[in-house]
Amino acid sequence: MLAVAVLLGGFALLLAWPIPLVLSRAAWPTRSPAIALALWQAIALGGGLSMIGCLLVFGASPAGSLLGAAGALLPHLFTGPIPPEFGVVHLAALTLAAGLALHLALNLALTAVRAERERRRQHQLIDLLSDPMPGQPRTRVLAHPVPLAYCVPGIRTATVLTDGLIDALDDAELRAVIAHERAHLDQLHHLVLLAFRAWHSALPWFPIANRAERSVALLAEMLADDRARRESDDDALRRAMLQVGSGGEPGAYADSGGVVPDVTMLEARLARLDEPQQLSGPVTGSAVVWSAAIIVAVPIVALLATLGALA
Repeated sequence: MLAVAVLLGGFALLLAWPIPLVLSRAAWPTRSPAIALALWQAIALGGGLSMIGCLLVFGASPAGSLLGAAGALLPHLFTGPIPPEFGVVHLAALTLAAGLALHLALNLALTAVRAERERRRQHQLIDLLSDPMPGQPRTRVLAHPVPLAYCVPGIRTATVLTDGLIDALDDAELRAVIAHERAHLDQLHHLVLLAFRAWHSALPWFPIANRAERSVALLAEMLADDRARRESDDDALRRAMLQVGSGGEPGAYADSGGVVPDVTMLEARLARLDEPQQLSGPVTGSAVVWSAAIIVAVPIVALLATLGALA
């Protein structure tokens, strides 16, 4: 079991720094944001499982299996005495694993509750201050001179535009903006961003958490851009992005948790409009998909292997 703990610990270290760093600096994600987004999710899930799994397996090593450790410790958890084969370091590892898992789960739940409250408040304000846009279902118009577009996800979704935006854009540009916002809603980008925002909030001292959150936010914007490119055209989307700019650019939406695209993100999105939308070849795409699957499978298989008796 110690070998499995070392394996999981080393894997967690790889997923905590070098692999995310390489991914965040790579060029190919801008050509295939959907695959890159899936890889980021695999890294986050695999890294969390590996960190917690490493501590669990090490702490349970005196019993030879996770189930064996549970059977040996749970009956004595409150009554004592703890079996002598479990030292202080093993108990500390098990306590840290349980605490880390609970911390991450509670932080995710708290982030989800706060996001839901914010969505309800947004919907209430939208119903009060906006009017339906003729010919565009689930689209509302605010009487405000600042060009702005955003969307509010949830069970009841809404795309919100301002009068200033409608006056500033022509029909093709406006169509691109609406398609962009609806892509966020249809593809449930708010759920992905919520998970990474919770990860960053739970581990604010963890430098890769901030990098991951920003990378995922940019990839979500690029995915929405691709929908707009299909329903309008690249030139219309480019003009809309330049017209609106960072003061309310297409893609800023109410559940982003503060991750609103800045100038750097805007520049990255504009630059990719002249690039192909797919990876250089199916082999590359398959390699990334297989990598994501392996990243998630390694800690799961390792934990399953230590679940029962292990010599």
